Amino acid sequence: MFMGIYLVIEAKNGLILMWDQKTSIFIKLSPEFKGAVCGLCGNYDGNANNDFTLRNQGVVNNALDFGNSWKQSSSCPDSTNISNPCFYNLYRQAWAQKQCSIIMGEGFTTCHTQVDAAPFYDACVRDTCACDTGGDCECYCTAVAAYAKACIEAGVCVSWRTPKVCPLFCDYYNSPHECEWHYKACGVPCMKTCRNPSGNCSSQIPPLEGIQIIFRLINS
Repeated sequence: MFMGIYLVIEAKNGLILMWDQKTSIFIKLSPEFKGAVCGLCGNYDGNANNDFTLRNQGVVNNALDFGNSWKQSSSCPDSTNISNPCFYNLYRQAWAQKQCSIIMGEGFTTCHTQVDAAPFYDACVRDTCACDTGGDCECYCTAVAAYAKACIEAGVCVSWRTPKVCPLFCDYYNSPHECEWHYKACGVPCMKTCRNPSGNCSSQIPPLEGIQIIFRLINS
């Protein structure tokens, strides 16, 4: 089903996939799987300090060692370090830092005490530097949206998009006396639609930003 800008797939085994139909995909598991899984997505035990658990149950701090331990086949070569894209795209570094400063800025102040902004800022700069063959705005917007989503899940709503910053222009296409499209930064309600005829949504699905359609009755 569609919720906001996301395509949400809920499997019967408790797995939920949320895709923004562009560059982000999120995986969520039912609470019954807590501490019962392993792999590249962590072990889902609520402790971020042991997410880099190797196949042999050892714990490391290096993402590369962690990833290599979960190779599907031992015959596959190990991955090697990838240099920071800002180092070989120096002309983009200053622009990336300026754009991504929105994460550390005043607009997200209410979230800073709930969700550490530093790793999201670093990831934003890195991703924005790396997008050098088209889609630079897409990479930047995806990175900021990831922090905004983390804020919403922590209970802090930040309406950060504007007509000049990663806009979604649905509100600008509203016509008088017709159904209206409204952007909701902090999640859209679960509604009965053609794709969701039951009108039921899983309680495991977090608030997702996107578009809500409001219908008005017109007096004849």
